[in-house]
Amino acid sequence: LMRPLRGCRGRGVVVGTVTLCLAAGWALQTPGGVSLVVPQPNINATVAQNILLSVEYSCRGVATIEWKHVSSWGTTKIAEWKSGNYVNISTVYKDRVTTFENGSIQLQNVGMRDAGYYFITVTEEYGTNTYGTIIVNVYEIIYEDLHFVAVVFAFLAAVSAILICFMWLCNKSLHLFQKKTAHKLTASTTEEIELETIEC
Repeated sequence: LMRPLRGCRGRGVVVGTVTLCLAAGWALQTPGGVSLVVPQPNINATVAQNILLSVEYSCRGVATIEWKHVSSWGTTKIAEWKSGNYVNISTVYKDRVTTFENGSIQLQNVGMRDAGYYFITVTEEYGTNTYGTIIVNVYEIIYEDLHFVAVVFAFLAAVSAILICFMWLCNKSLHLFQKKTAHKLTASTTEEIELETIEC
């Protein structure tokens, strides 16, 4: 009884190993599988800036890329395209979005409403898909620099006004001094003439 069991076990191990190898080979040959890398999942931008929502996908078949924007104002489809085929950009983003073959998009002239979550879905023709998310924060331009410039300008204007007043006072003082000197000179010349007249 023992020998036939060993033979069955040996055959079972061989059949199991062959089945496992065939399954592994079939899995490796089956088309499919898509991967996505999001190198910068968080982007900070200021109003009117251009931003690049950078991704890199890879797959064996033809992929469909879809971008959506989700914020407190709602969900908006930005663009959808097939690699090497059509590009469909929504009318809201028509003049502001540039698409790239690697799945990335560039958003131009961002505003406060562009803040939020950007979702990318890459779907392969065999049905496999993967997702990625980028968070975009948009800030208004800080006018501290302009405030600093205004303060410096006011300070320089005040210094200029003080210098102009000082120069005006110096000029007036100089005129008064010249008048007094001229008056003294005429007075002393008159005295000399009178003295000469008396001596004669």
